[in-house]
Amino acid sequence: MRTILLQFDTDDQPSSFDSVVAVDANVDVLLRYQNIGPTDVTPLVHGAMFTRGGDDLKNTAIFVGGSNVDDAEDVLSACQKAFFGPVRVSLMLDANGCNTTAAAAVVAAGRHVKFSDSRAVVLGGTGPVGRRVAQLLAGDGCSVTLTSRSLSRAQKVADELNKKIGGSLVDAAEINHGNDADRVCQDAQIVVGCGAAGIELIDASTVAGLSSLKVAIDLNAVPPAGVGGIEVTDKAKPIGDHGAVGYGAIGVGGLKMKTHRAAIQSLFESNDKVLDAAQIYAIAQTFA
Repeated sequence: MRTILLQFDTDDQPSSFDSVVAVDANVDVLLRYQNIGPTDVTPLVHGAMFTRGGDDLKNTAIFVGGSNVDDAEDVLSACQKAFFGPVRVSLMLDANGCNTTAAAAVVAAGRHVKFSDSRAVVLGGTGPVGRRVAQLLAGDGCSVTLTSRSLSRAQKVADELNKKIGGSLVDAAEINHGNDADRVCQDAQIVVGCGAAGIELIDASTVAGLSSLKVAIDLNAVPPAGVGGIEVTDKAKPIGDHGAVGYGAIGVGGLKMKTHRAAIQSLFESNDKVLDAAQIYAIAQTFA
């Protein structure tokens, strides 16, 4: 029986990136839907569920994407509510690459440090990728400082993550000026830039002067770099004189792509998977 992937995208056009990855993951049939919101989901999910039964259900799955992660999360929730007990299909959320990107970044960092002995600073940490990077790091025992230009916004996200992981490893900091970044990143072993495109979050001289730094990762693929001194193609490239290394967005991109393809392939192993940040991170770790 052929595998079928339904691509639910919240945007006006389904992502060509996600479609190409699905094809490269050897999906037999790709059905693409645009402008999907929670109220659109039930008939589409039921069509996927009720056309196949028993063990054949595992050959149908749903990928939820789009540029707005919050909207995609609402769609994922609506899909789950449309199921009837064991009559369901597997689901994957990776809107705007949030989960695969975060998972790849954390796995890359883990090649150079032991998380339980480390402190990380997630710059621009209140966005969808930053939240997931912080969640995955803290989930592995890393002490995390999550930053924003608004302390109250950073604190709100930190509180949410601590509640989710059942601990207090995530704290918050405000960064509005260059010297703020220098202060916040002192004594950090890991710095990950997750801010919006076109904004330098920390400059190259500050990065080079961080004596405790082991790995810096910039997930912005559009110049200028969010983490100064890191080029988009850098992959474990030495930084400064303290033995630190840097990764750019393309530098972690190979692992992201492997993870994305493997996650899609795994959807067809059973009909009851829900792949979100933690589950996709576990897949990424198999490539560590």
